[in-house]
Amino acid sequence: MSGNVRLLDDTLAAAKAEGRSALIAYLPAGLPTVDGGIEAVKAALEGGADVVEVGLPHSDPVLDGPVIQTADDIALRGGVRIADVMRTVREAHEATGKPILVMTYWNPIDRYGVERFTAELAEAGGAGCILPDLPVQESALWREHAEKHGLATVFVVAPSSKDARLAEITAAGSGFVYAASLMGVTGTRESVSSQAEDLVRRTRATTDIPVCVGLGVSNPAQAAEVARFADGVIVGSAFVKRMLDAPDAAAGVEAVRALAGELAEGVRGRV
Repeated sequence: MSGNVRLLDDTLAAAKAEGRSALIAYLPAGLPTVDGGIEAVKAALEGGADVVEVGLPHSDPVLDGPVIQTADDIALRGGVRIADVMRTVREAHEATGKPILVMTYWNPIDRYGVERFTAELAEAGGAGCILPDLPVQESALWREHAEKHGLATVFVVAPSSKDARLAEITAAGSGFVYAASLMGVTGTRESVSSQAEDLVRRTRATTDIPVCVGLGVSNPAQAAEVARFADGVIVGSAFVKRMLDAPDAAAGVEAVRALAGELAEGVRGRV
């Protein structure tokens, strides 16, 4: 069975045709439970997100800040497994028809088996994977299987990336490029880094695939700011924080739905 890379491409193209950025939400599987996490992902999509990245919880999420680290710890203590991540992708995609990616560090895939992981993600209706710690020069095996199964391979670029390195990364990627707006870990911030716009400009000079910006976007005004120059606006910690701060699971789901609606207005410049 083939994955949904084309759905991802079409979704990003449709947002561009509307003259706006796409809204991409991140939520970890298994927060606060597997069932609760599925409801949260569905709520983000129903509330206004165009795409969702489902995080595969990791015991040592080195690129993530305290909010996502806390969420991963809750999910792992709850016993979440890769099968639960696949179920999250499947049920959210079936319910909404929208593209779902998995964001994961490389080690869990390597241990699980690349062929097994890509085949199961495609079978679940997944659109691809974001692999923040997989070096491009070590990615041939992953890309071979991802392409075979119709999955996007999204690499991360940073303000420190030199132009030649950007060209190498974007030539190997598909779906979109994840432009980290700053050096450091994930988390909400008072303002979006001024380096982000320059990074998008330099990345676009190397590729025709969309460039989406994440790290630090947490409210509609920031979403609107990034939407001026990026093809997509990625929001993670703000969604997770809403869930962590909610008094119960149902309230967390509704908080996610509400934030998605607010951010959707932001990417459309209605703030």
